[in-house]
Amino acid sequence: MTKEIIFSLVGLFLITSLTNVLATLKTMLMSKNIMNPVYVLVFIDSMIFATIVSKVTSSNGMHFTISYALGKTAGVIIGGIIENRLALGILEVDLFLSDENKMMKIAEKLRIEGYTVNNFRAQGNNEDTRYKVEVVIKRKEFHVFQDILNECGVSNPTLKIKNLSKVNGKITTTRVQTT
Repeated sequence: MTKEIIFSLVGLFLITSLTNVLATLKTMLMSKNIMNPVYVLVFIDSMIFATIVSKVTSSNGMHFTISYALGKTAGVIIGGIIENRLALGILEVDLFLSDENKMMKIAEKLRIEGYTVNNFRAQGNNEDTRYKVEVVIKRKEFHVFQDILNECGVSNPTLKIKNLSKVNGKITTTRVQTT
């Protein structure tokens, strides 16, 4: 294999990875109904795809096809990492506990952090008394919720987590950093 072919294969791999990162971002933005950047991403992705397809189909041998497939795979991995870091979106988290004191402690700590919290008594299996904490939180701040659970000694709780597409009124506040 010549240097030219190796550079072409590496370039194809990198460009294909980029297109899959763009596709992942496009899907993420569409699911959050953030449409303006999607149009630009689709245009760029289409231009790159047309160029790549012509290169892969005009090549001899499987090495361009394999480079393309590996690039697609790497792009999905990188796109997933970027999506997790951006963590766009809003969650409604329902926490169910058997201990009323822990429920009150968790609800109060969340309020101190600036979140709007509802808490109330519910009934679980066999009409056992359970306590529910309901909070709306930005997805990228979910770690705050997990940290509070750990501080209160709650591990492996029953959680119901829903993605919300829209919230009217107060969403959440940004966590106050203490040093």
